[in-house]
Amino acid sequence: MQASAGPPVASLDDGALVARLRAGDEEAFELVVRTYSGRLLAVTRRILGSDEDARDAVQDAFLSAFRSLERFEGGSLLSTWLHRIAVNAALMKLRTRRRKPEDPIEPLLPVYQENGHHQETFSSWNEPVDVAMSRAENRARVRACIEQLPESYRTILLLRDIEELDTDEAARALGISPNAVKIRLHRARQALRGLLAPHFRSAQP
Repeated sequence: MQASAGPPVASLDDGALVARLRAGDEEAFELVVRTYSGRLLAVTRRILGSDEDARDAVQDAFLSAFRSLERFEGGSLLSTWLHRIAVNAALMKLRTRRRKPEDPIEPLLPVYQENGHHQETFSSWNEPVDVAMSRAENRARVRACIEQLPESYRTILLLRDIEELDTDEAARALGISPNAVKIRLHRARQALRGLLAPHFRSAQP
């Protein structure tokens, strides 16, 4: 096998690696796929909830990325650029699924007392989702509760709180208004905290 010209691909920075990709360097393509497949699969699996669909979305993402290398301007890390493409590929696949009527989110929202306080006392009510998930003992429980959210709310929560898209990015990705993103995100967070409340209920005075 003929060796690639230039320095080893693994030693290149993003700019040099993209240059090798644009030149059709097979070693560079293989390195990118090998390096980023795992994390992109995790991203798409969170959004799609299916290993098979996630793998298809990752394949679509790499194909889309390699076809649009000329549009990569180096303003962000290659990993960030690929992450955004993978998120969009997962969302496109999500939209092609046969839509089923969603269950309403209202039964999952927290109940308020007449004085306006939450009926459930949640010891870390204001804790961000990504912070709660950073602790190993909470991760599986939080993920299980996220899966109980209606799809449109679950997707918003994942994009904003886990994948860290900003409001405008999430709105563009989903084809909805920024205000709709904010409303759905607020309700998704409330519902998630309601689902988590029985597990994290603080001691009553």
